[in-house]
Amino acid sequence: MTQRRYLQLDVFADRPGAGNPLAVVLDAEGLGDAQMQAIARWTRLPETTFVFPPAAPGAHYRVRMFSPRREVPFAGHPSVGTAQAVLDAGLAAPRDGLLWQEGLAGVLPLAVHGDGAQRTIAVRTPRARVVEVAAGGDPRLASALRGLALGALPPALMDGGRRWWLAELADEAALRAATPDWEAIAALAEASESMGLCAFARARAGAGYDLVVRAFVGAPARFEDAASGAANATLAAWLHHNRALPGRDGRYVVSQGREVGFDARLQLQVDADGEVWSGGRVCHVVRGTIDWA
Repeated sequence: MTQRRYLQLDVFADRPGAGNPLAVVLDAEGLGDAQMQAIARWTRLPETTFVFPPAAPGAHYRVRMFSPRREVPFAGHPSVGTAQAVLDAGLAAPRDGLLWQEGLAGVLPLAVHGDGAQRTIAVRTPRARVVEVAAGGDPRLASALRGLALGALPPALMDGGRRWWLAELADEAALRAATPDWEAIAALAEASESMGLCAFARARAGAGYDLVVRAFVGAPARFEDAASGAANATLAAWLHHNRALPGRDGRYVVSQGREVGFDARLQLQVDADGEVWSGGRVCHVVRGTIDWA
């Protein structure tokens, strides 16, 4: 059996158990596709990443990401968590405050701020585009949004590597109290080849965050995401498109996951070039080795 360094991390969290869990396998050379998929199925975490030496010029490392079902071309929390693992393992050091991650989505920069427990990492996400803006009474959305008071922006389908329907609700209380109709969300996801429905609302005054987000994945599984960096990046692009960003100077904080037993905080930034950065803090939970043939 081959021993490889193995970590479990909590991403977008200031304490263990608050964020989105991630497994990272360092020293992944020699693992084939079937082995990586088997490990990801075994960990049963939202994603498991595998770190390899880089192939692209300028990249610090190469990463492959797997859910328990399939390989994922890009996701936010695996990117941020893997960068933390690489830094702590001494496999790379930032250049001018940036790490460069090679993956199926290309070579992407990650901004590193601070050190130790206060370190934050943010990935510049692939550019998102508006696929369509829903007309009033769109039958594909009617069931998924039934009984919910909508906010100012119309629902829209955005593509940022993964497609999400975005819908603003009237206020934080309405969003937190919402009960997802999983049959309707699954039908919506399948009809539009999207992940499902990402609902958001402006935070109540004095909350300590700017937006509340709930991401309901309808396909291929049905679950509420504890904290999705990619979904939030797609939402940031939509808000920027409508000149409706909260916070100040293109920066804001998201609360996500409380309704499913977590309490994540994501830090979003839309920079002067319109690029979206999605990140936050990362906690180490498990350090050791994995024995896998």
